[in-house]
Amino acid sequence: MLSIWMGVACQAAYKRRKPKAPKLYTQAAEQGIADAQYNLGVLYDNGQGVPQDYREAVKWLTKAAEQGDTDAQNSLGALYYEGQGVPQDYQEALKWWTKAAEQGDANTQCALGLFYAFGKGVPQDNREAVKWLTKAAEQGIVDAQYNLGLLYDEGQGVPQDYREAVKWYTKAAEQGDAEAQYHLGLLYDEGQGVPQDYQEAVKWYTKAAEQGIADAQYNLGVLYDNGQGVPQDNREAVKWLTKAAEQGDADAQNSLGALYYEGQGVPQNYQEALMWWTKAAEQGDANTQCALGMLYAFGKGVPRDLVQSYKWFNIAAAQGLSNAEEQRDAFTPQMTPEQVAEAERLSSEFWEKLRTDQ
Repeated sequence: MLSIWMGVACQAAYKRRKPKAPKLYTQAAEQGIADAQYNLGVLYDNGQGVPQDYREAVKWLTKAAEQGDTDAQNSLGALYYEGQGVPQDYQEALKWWTKAAEQGDANTQCALGLFYAFGKGVPQDNREAVKWLTKAAEQGIVDAQYNLGLLYDEGQGVPQDYREAVKWYTKAAEQGDAEAQYHLGLLYDEGQGVPQDYQEAVKWYTKAAEQGIADAQYNLGVLYDNGQGVPQDNREAVKWLTKAAEQGDADAQNSLGALYYEGQGVPQNYQEALMWWTKAAEQGDANTQCALGMLYAFGKGVPRDLVQSYKWFNIAAAQGLSNAEEQRDAFTPQMTPEQVAEAERLSSEFWEKLRTDQ
């Protein structure tokens, strides 16, 4: 999935060419001056010097757009996209953005590329998306560079090409785009499109992690835990895994729970392990569910509870984890039929809640 929400990231900011009083703009706009019509439309859109009035904004932007003004075409397309001053109409947005894009407006080319990628107002067409994103990316639009890299990475609209993905991710990453930094780090981590290089992976993961990208925080924590690309450092691993876990990343919650369980990078703490494993298990992570079953089975960090143990082993086994089934069956003889029935009920309740939450 492309990660940029359509219509927001690429739209150009309004460009007031020559700040003047609304009265002067109005006089010039009524005489058919496109620049004045555009700027008057912007003033009405923003409520600067006049009461905000999207209908008046549409009126004046339309006049300028019809004269071929690319900024007006871009802005008018945005109003149709958002349904401000006019009924929401993706096809009208497409029409005006196409006109601006064909005149070389880079921000509009980016928006148009995403329009085709998401299939709003047009059938989804990744080839057209690649066409317009390429034009915008070549003009330095960071969101276009990132999304173009993503299309090459996933082979959507173009043959899969990791080298091209690296090329465009790098351009966006060097402009500070956090998602591009993460994806670039991932390609270095896995050696796709570039020789495998954990140090480069750490470099780009760190940049993305510092901007709050949970996947980057998790992968960075794993590299510190394994000592890949950096000296092995469980404390740094805990630091980054905690940041990702606090954002709800189930893999990070699982790994963090394991570090607390083993006492690596932190004092051993079964209750902390229990807390993080529970969070991951409740998101459906089978390996964590099995680990949680073991905690309850042996009473580490929590009173021994064979009903809870059976529940988590049972849930993990239902996802195909064979050792979970073995563990469940190993402890079942220690349970009463009533306890087994209660554990089965809790298992069913878990699946129902998971389906409802999704």
